Amino acid sequence: MFKKTYKRKAISTVLTTMIIVVASVVLATGVVLFGTSTFQNKAQGESLATTGTQVWADSANSGWAWGAFDVRNIGDKMVSIDVIELRGQAMPYGNWYYDHNQTEVTITNFQQKLNYTGIIVGGSLDGMMKNYTGAAPACATPATLCVNLIGTSATNQVLHLKQASGPISLSPGERAIVYFQVTKNLLSAIDASTTSSVAVYAHNVGSPVVVTVQNK
Repeated sequence: MFKKTYKRKAISTVLTTMIIVVASVVLATGVVLFGTSTFQNKAQGESLATTGTQVWADSANSGWAWGAFDVRNIGDKMVSIDVIELRGQAMPYGNWYYDHNQTEVTITNFQQKLNYTGIIVGGSLDGMMKNYTGAAPACATPATLCVNLIGTSATNQVLHLKQASGPISLSPGERAIVYFQVTKNLLSAIDASTTSSVAVYAHNVGSPVVVTVQNK
């Protein structure tokens, strides 16, 4: 006598496949949403906006050049600008000069065209930018750089730029105007009218911009 067999219920192959597919889709969606949320929160927390970027090469072909830009912290966390690059080469902190005094870097002044005052060639201040005549206080050493913004003469603002010794910290909403001395011979007079990339970063935020080198 054969034992009586009973039919056992089992999940069909089709149903199993559907469960696996649905589980995979749900898992993938969760990973994507988590990554997107994390990225958006970080981007919203730390953000920089740079404008008015300019680069000037010495027309006398001394090998010296300068650059400048406006920068504003448009995020909701403090940021520290720690990298300024030209053509992929980082400029040393000692080559940075900045003003983030909000009394001087007002919204109106922030929107003025950044000025170039010429380059000193030779001597102890070789490669430093010149000041405008009458700029006060007088800038006798590289530690302080005085530059007039270009605007109506009655509203010109003298910036008092301090030499940096490390990253430049900006609280949310704060503005700064930064000038930087380009490493000697990275640009020359023959680079006039060519384009170069200037990148400004604060840790993970920031981006490069392409500017036309001016011969002055």
